[in-house]
Amino acid sequence: MTKVRALVLERQHELALRDIDLPLETGAGQVKIKIHTVGVCGSDVHYYTHGKIGPFVVNAPMVLGHEAAGTVVEVGSGVRHLKVGDRVCMEPGIPDPNSKASRLGMYNIDPAVSFWATPPVHGVLTPEVVHPANYTFKLPDNVSFAEGAMVEPFAVGMQAASKAKIAPGDTAIVLGAGPIGTMVAIAALAGGCARAIVADLAQPKLDIAAQYQGVIPVNIRETNLIEEVGQLTDGWGADVVFECSGSPKAWETIMALPRPGGVIVAVGLPVNPVGFDVSTATTKEIRIETVFRYAHQYERSIALLGSGRVDLKPLISETFKFEDSIKAFDRAAEARPSDVKLQIVME
Repeated sequence: MTKVRALVLERQHELALRDIDLPLETGAGQVKIKIHTVGVCGSDVHYYTHGKIGPFVVNAPMVLGHEAAGTVVEVGSGVRHLKVGDRVCMEPGIPDPNSKASRLGMYNIDPAVSFWATPPVHGVLTPEVVHPANYTFKLPDNVSFAEGAMVEPFAVGMQAASKAKIAPGDTAIVLGAGPIGTMVAIAALAGGCARAIVADLAQPKLDIAAQYQGVIPVNIRETNLIEEVGQLTDGWGADVVFECSGSPKAWETIMALPRPGGVIVAVGLPVNPVGFDVSTATTKEIRIETVFRYAHQYERSIALLGSGRVDLKPLISETFKFEDSIKAFDRAAEARPSDVKLQIVME
């Protein structure tokens, strides 16, 4: 164990920048990474403000942060695809490679997965971390550290788009224009959708999403979404509906949005169980898919960023220094409508 400086969630509502003992020995198949940029995720903020997410409870001090990019500074034995000096981003969830879920290729739903900044696992808001090389990905020269730290949330969008089985020219609806909803819309457009109707209550968030070609913003405070979708699709409905808000109310009328034979992809997580219209889902033969994090999406996400087809830089609202990390989290806890992604630079 090595004593290093980190942003530590001591308990609910209490953050500290202090020294803490963390494991930093680089073993076989691992790399040590000097962290450059870390994104502030909604789950990090939720642990700060609520002290838990479902069954995951902060019972001991925990280092926050799981959206990260940096530079390889040490390579363990057996690592061939990475070298010192490589700029990388890291997939934060490490499964048991021998689990049934992993052997089926669905390693993201392995019950034994170890995920950064999910109790009791420490995160990466600290100068250096050690990580398995197989879950560490080299960044193209034209992709910045800031963009590299966005790969993690973008991978959720890519997982949603993949689950939808998009066909070229599809019309998508995205319910919720938060960070994940906007990235889902971007991934859907990159995956072949001709347009993505993005619906939200907050106009500043819609304005940010509307910067992307193919996005049609709909403020549901002012416009009836079902009527708007009917107009835009000649009464047929959308091919794909992504529910990214996590709002139980979204499920009350969601079956009116997809076309017959369409698909609903559940991305947002309601706090409590929700009911929905099974009869309409059945008579329209609606397919329902679900998303939990992502699997096999990092290389695809990085490829899209490197190609220039996807630009996530407009989603970065503000960057904070490491010494101002607590300010960054307090800002994120405000949930300003104009904020999409806040980031912390370690150097």
